[in-house]
Amino acid sequence: MSHFLDALRRRAGAILVAVALLALSLPVIAQIGDTSYRLRDAEQESRARDIGKELRCLVCQNQSIEDSDASLARDLRRIVREQVEQGASNEQVMRFVHERYGDFVLLRPPFKWSTLLLWATPALALLGGVFAIWRARRRANATGIGPLELTEAERKRLADLQGDPRA
Repeated sequence: MSHFLDALRRRAGAILVAVALLALSLPVIAQIGDTSYRLRDAEQESRARDIGKELRCLVCQNQSIEDSDASLARDLRRIVREQVEQGASNEQVMRFVHERYGDFVLLRPPFKWSTLLLWATPALALLGGVFAIWRARRRANATGIGPLELTEAERKRLADLQGDPRA
């Protein structure tokens, strides 16, 4: 029986080590799989990355396509690299993607009437916060809620608790 338990422990340890090594290697495997989208020319790859940093991942919405792992971002990276490899300028690639996906794909969309709300949202949020604080203070003043005053008995009790000899 002891021999059986020892063999079981050794196998469990070996399985645990194998699972741990596999888990540690998954990020490396993921990156190896993504290298098929890299251009051979280092200058073109650099340009493609610069363009990709200006394009929003439509799935994540707060990341560029270069920073996202979403499948749509991978597809967009491939499109950008294909365009760069075919000799398109940065502006031509940006226009190509923009025409197909609209203003939202740009991390810095153009300022026009259709994007006015997008550009104005931070200012509107700030003004809304200032208004909410102003209204809350005004309401507190109107209801008489302000700094609380201690009664003489409460002051004496507080001085006693603090060990104040003046009490």
